[in-house]
Amino acid sequence: MNAAATNPANPLRRVHALGQSLWLDDIRRGWLRDGHLARLISDDAVAGVTSNPAIFAKSISEGAEYNEGISTLARAGRSIDEIYETLALEDVQAAADLFRQTFTATNGADGFVSLEVSPHLADDTQGTVAEGLRLWKAFNRPNAMIKVPGTEAGLPAITELIAAGVNLNVTLLFSVERYKAVVEAYLAGLEQRVKAGKPIDTIASVASFFLSRIDTLIDAKLDALKTPEAKARRGRAAIASARLAYQYYKQWTSSPRWQALASKGARPQRLLWASTSSKDPAYKDTMYVEALIAPNTVNTLPPATVDAYRDHGDPAVRIEHEVADAKETVQFLSSIGIDLNVISEQLEREGVKKFKEPFDALLATLKTRAGK
Repeated sequence: MNAAATNPANPLRRVHALGQSLWLDDIRRGWLRDGHLARLISDDAVAGVTSNPAIFAKSISEGAEYNEGISTLARAGRSIDEIYETLALEDVQAAADLFRQTFTATNGADGFVSLEVSPHLADDTQGTVAEGLRLWKAFNRPNAMIKVPGTEAGLPAITELIAAGVNLNVTLLFSVERYKAVVEAYLAGLEQRVKAGKPIDTIASVASFFLSRIDTLIDAKLDALKTPEAKARRGRAAIASARLAYQYYKQWTSSPRWQALASKGARPQRLLWASTSSKDPAYKDTMYVEALIAPNTVNTLPPATVDAYRDHGDPAVRIEHEVADAKETVQFLSSIGIDLNVISEQLEREGVKKFKEPFDALLATLKTRAGK
C-alpha cells in the first residue's frame, strides 16, 4: 500500500469522503492479476467498475493474456458469442470478487461491477429482458449490475428487470427528459415487486448520464454561429443538464411515492456521471468531476481521468452552484434552435452505434484468433 492509502489529501479519497462514489470506467485482465485494481480500491477509494462493449473490445483484442482462454474455448466447440461472453464473465466476476469487501462494508450500497447486454438489443425490449435475466444469473454475484440502454425500448425492460430483482445500470442517457422516464421505469419496477410481495431492500440501480459527448456535439453547433454569445456558452451544456437532472433527483426522492418505497427498504437510483473525460483540449481535464460532486451520486472515470484527478483535483460539493445559470443555458440553446431532446436522440443513436461497431469488430477478431 502506498502513501496515498493513508493520505487524506489524496483528492480521490476526499471525493469519497464527500459522499460521491468513484468507479473505474475500464476493465483489463492484467489489472485483475497484477494488483493494479486492488491498489485503486485500497489507495484511491475506487468503489466499482463499469464496462461496455467498446471497453471489452479494446481489452480482449489487445490482451495476449486472453489467448489461452480463447484457444481452450474454441477447442471445446464454443461459438464466438460464447467465447466472448465467457471471457467477459470471467473478468467481471473477478472484479466483483475484489469489490466484495466494499459491497459488504457499505451494506450493499457500493462495490458494483457492470456488464452490458448486447448493443444489438438496444431497440428490442423482450430481447433485453431475456439477456438481462440470463446475464444476471450467469454473473452470479450480489454486487453485479447489468447494463441496459435507456432507449425507448429499454424503458419497459428496466421495469421488468427491476421487478425481477436485477440490479441495473441504465446507460446512454443524454437528457433530463429521458432521465425522468428512466426514474419512472425504476419506480414502476419496485412497485410491481412490492405488489408481488417480494423484497426491494437489496435492489440497486444507477442512471448513467453521459456528459462530454453532449458538449462535443453542441460546441460544434455553437462554433458554427461565430457569435460572442454562442462562444460564451461553449462547454456548459453538459454540466447544465447534469445539474438540472440532480435537481430532479432531489425532487423525486422527496416525493410521497418514493417515501412509501423507501419505508420498505428501497434504495434510490443514483445518478451516475459517465463520459467524463474532457474531449476538448481547451477544457480542464477534470471539469466533469469538479462540477458534479454530490452526496449519493457516482462518477465513473477512465484511467487517465483517475490519474489527473489524483494529481490535481480540487474536491468540493459544487453541484448546486449556478443552477439558475444552468436553466439560462438551456433557454439560450433553445432560443438559437438547439433542442436538447433532439440532441439527446442523435447522441443516443450514435452511442448505440459506437457500441455496436467495436463489439462486432471484437467478434470478428475472436473468430480469427479462434481459428473459426
